Amino acid sequence: MVAQIHLPEADRKLDPREGLAVRFAERLAIDFRSVDRAFKTELREHFEDKEIAELGFMINQYIALGRLLVVAGGDKLACEIYTPEY
Repeated sequence: MVAQIHLPEADRKLDPREGLAVRFAERLAIDFRSVDRAFKTELREHFEDKEIAELGFMINQYIALGRLLVVAGGDKLACEIYTPEY
C-alpha cells in the first residue's frame, strides 16, 4: 500500500478500505476540515467507529512526527520519499 501513495488516486491498486484509509490520511494532512459529514458517512460504510478513531490517532501521530522531523531538519536523513523543497 505505501508504495502506491505517490500515484494518483485512480492509479492505485488498493482495496476499498485501504483506499479510504489513504484518502482519510491525505485529508487529515492537507485539509482536516474536509473530513465533513459526507466523508464520515463514507468512512462508516467501511469501518466501525472504533476503527475510525484508531486510524485517526495513528494518522495524526505520524503527521505530527513527520512535521517535527521537517522542523528539526531530520526529514532529509529519515525519509527518502519526502522531496519538496520550500
